[in-house]
Amino acid sequence: MPELPDILLYLEALESRVGGKRLEKARVAGPFLLRTVEPPVEACEGRRVTGLRRVGKRIVFGLEGEFFLVLHLMIAGRLHWKERGAKVHGKIGLAALDFEGGTLLLTEAGSKRRASLHVVRGEEALLAMDPGGLEVLESELGPFGAALVRENHTLKRALTDPRLFSGIGNAWSDEILHRARLSPLAMTARLGEEEIARLHRSAKETLREATERLRREAAGGFPEGVTAFRDWMSVHGRHRKPCPACGEPVQRIVYAENETNYCARCQTGGRLLADRSLSRLLKSDWPRTIDELEERHR
Repeated sequence: MPELPDILLYLEALESRVGGKRLEKARVAGPFLLRTVEPPVEACEGRRVTGLRRVGKRIVFGLEGEFFLVLHLMIAGRLHWKERGAKVHGKIGLAALDFEGGTLLLTEAGSKRRASLHVVRGEEALLAMDPGGLEVLESELGPFGAALVRENHTLKRALTDPRLFSGIGNAWSDEILHRARLSPLAMTARLGEEEIARLHRSAKETLREATERLRREAAGGFPEGVTAFRDWMSVHGRHRKPCPACGEPVQRIVYAENETNYCARCQTGGRLLADRSLSRLLKSDWPRTIDELEERHR
């Protein structure tokens, strides 16, 4: 799922291409994409873009008359900037927004259709879609800590809860926790002041540096190849590859459609975290530490 750094890059690219331009036509091809009926999407046609913003992981097109197109890419949705009037091709094409000067295509890979488009009118209706999470890049330590300990969850769950923190998902939570040298399964209620401060600093630095790196890679072009897996990431998507800090193989916990990647040496004091399914299967044979795992491999 595109998270905060990628969404910010999308917004910058869109601002230079559609800011102040007229939305000439909204062509919705995916039958499950449009989630609202009133106002109709056709009511947005002919209106100029007055501003772009982010609400959580949603991209918002502000249009004349306080109309808003609210786009959530979910896991596999991606945006592509094409020549004006470009066709919506194949099974992955969901919609096309035709602007003066070009067309924005929305695609979604895979068989599950999760991306969504809402049409709302008025700031109040738009604010109702905001989960309310803290904007980490703009946050001070006090509000960050207050949001973190508001509910007692694991750090992984807390960072990815849109009601607590805005724009952070599975990928960048792994990177933030690795940089902070904190276990993804540590409970928020048990964190000390120093650990909270370290996590706050790590979150801001990780997200800021990732955004800058993606900006350099895009080099002014429209962001393509948006993915949750980058070669330069420290742990996310790097199972069994060496941790850049200590050289030990990166570990993972798999659950549902997601996985958590971490370094046992750097984040958990050498202790392996129990995978829900595999640890139940292996029971007493489950290795408890990275040293025990290495011994078994030898």
